[in-house]
Amino acid sequence: MLRNRFAILLALLSWLNTFAMAQTVASQAYTPITGRCPAGFNLVRMAGTPGNQTLSSSEACYVQNRKANVLPRAWKIYLSNVLSTNPFLPDYVSRILSGASSEIPTLGIATSGGGYRAAIFGAGVLNALDARNSSSDAAGTGGLLQAATYLSGLSGSSWFITSLAQANLPTMQELIFGPASPTMSNSSWGGWNADHDIITPSTNSVTDTQYYTNLADELLGKYDAGYVVTFADYWGRMLARHFANGTFSSNIFNESYTHGAGILWSAVANTTSFASYSIPFPIVTADLQAPGQNSSEIIAEDYIPLTNPIIEFNVFETGSFDPQLSAFVPTKYLGTTNNSICVTNYDQSAFIAGSSSELFNEANFTNTLNSEFGPILALMADLMPEPQVEYDVASWPNPFYGVAPDTFIDSTQTNLNMVDGGEDGEVIPLQPFLVKARGVDVIFAIDATDDINNFADGSSLIATQNRTSLYPSTYSFPPVPTSMGEYTAQNLTTRPTFFGCKTTSLNISTPLLIYLANGGPPDGEAPVTNTSTSQTSYSSSEIQAMLSQTFVITTQGYPENGAMKDPDWPSCLACAVVDRARERAGVARSGICSTCMDRYCWDGDTLTTAAS
Repeated sequence: MLRNRFAILLALLSWLNTFAMAQTVASQAYTPITGRCPAGFNLVRMAGTPGNQTLSSSEACYVQNRKANVLPRAWKIYLSNVLSTNPFLPDYVSRILSGASSEIPTLGIATSGGGYRAAIFGAGVLNALDARNSSSDAAGTGGLLQAATYLSGLSGSSWFITSLAQANLPTMQELIFGPASPTMSNSSWGGWNADHDIITPSTNSVTDTQYYTNLADELLGKYDAGYVVTFADYWGRMLARHFANGTFSSNIFNESYTHGAGILWSAVANTTSFASYSIPFPIVTADLQAPGQNSSEIIAEDYIPLTNPIIEFNVFETGSFDPQLSAFVPTKYLGTTNNSICVTNYDQSAFIAGSSSELFNEANFTNTLNSEFGPILALMADLMPEPQVEYDVASWPNPFYGVAPDTFIDSTQTNLNMVDGGEDGEVIPLQPFLVKARGVDVIFAIDATDDINNFADGSSLIATQNRTSLYPSTYSFPPVPTSMGEYTAQNLTTRPTFFGCKTTSLNISTPLLIYLANGGPPDGEAPVTNTSTSQTSYSSSEIQAMLSQTFVITTQGYPENGAMKDPDWPSCLACAVVDRARERAGVARSGICSTCMDRYCWDGDTLTTAAS
């Protein structure tokens, strides 16, 4: 998708292989560090068998502390905002959200891929759910972000989620545009710098050419230390100028700064927002590309089989709950492959975001010199020769070598090759919230994929439904329409829709899904949120227009009879959030919740037989 943007300036790079390179501070900060493992260290944690899987003790402790010390107040604040729009909620809603009930919701918010569009749309939705935003509080939706237990992202939304977590949970405006009075340092947040293009950040070709040279230089330390370096490393260093601490609009070309090198995903645990359990537990996902993968399970126009493991990166652990692996390693020690010699500094936050958005395998780098990415690849090959390396993947030393040899497709591979987390068709990272050990009972799914005219049309939900059907003992997912045409016919992407409203004793553990798609503009407004995935720079006015429209999309509900907003939407959203907790408490739906669920729930009917 980004190839055309590269082609403009990469021809200028053919002369760069004549330059001698010296390691910069960024190169030093990006280089993995090797040392003796801690006493008693055990690299791999087996997560158990389907139905009996376990979380890491660190994640379980974080969630327990968040539920005990943060969420009771967060739910009360959210409830207060809902009640300000409608004081007549059923008693059970107020009891659950106020903490008077023994049952409380476990909410996960999943933000989809889709480049900058998805990052901005996802941030816009979370802005409308943020209790720090007075407009969101007045709309009756503020506080839901603070009440979430989990938060996930992939591809473009991995840029959003990693930047949000490592920047210590700033407001969405500060996250995107930077603080009003920034302190310029390697550890300070400077905003997304979106007016600088990710790929061609200057209007001066000479400046950009030197920038490409600097990026290559920043990888030399990792290469010299003996690790595989691919285009994903280069891509991650580009992303770091926008989604990691240490870069500001005024220093983007200044090589005396580290530009996010050394900012580690595991180090999010040291931020005050994480240490105080104030941020929903963040998770980023990527797809695994493997030799011998089952091509018959690849969805048309996608690239990765549904049967390949989904890899999740959380602050404490990296691995997969998929039954063919069901194993994890400490994120802090990614790069390590045994119990004796440990590697640290490999889990660079921007490299994880780069791995989750590594879609360059779609460009098919089959020939380094003839590809339209050729100049950069030729430069990398000259400075860091790796004749047997596949450049168009993110390469990670395989910590699971020899693990689950009968089921794990990469058990005998020295390195794990990761690509964009949406390349199997699941562009919303829902799988982490289907893990039964996490007990998520309601998912707020934000869909900013580019199914039709850069709007979403349900394809990701279809892919998740298809994938979970392959692992019925491990995951369960509510029924959704099986064709994109059905989402269009029933307007399921132009309004909030609830899936999984009908429960039985057999599916009570299946989460209820609140689906909010970037499916079209509000009535009477021109569309501004359906920008191309390949657009890699935005002006402040463009972003603000998208945030404003996304706020309306998130807070309007499903207006009827020419209205601009459903006045009952805040109540209806609250009814959905507590519905599984209500079910566990043995309370029947009543009052406005009955009419809300009838109105917003997909009833399972179909209007078309269009193919998916």
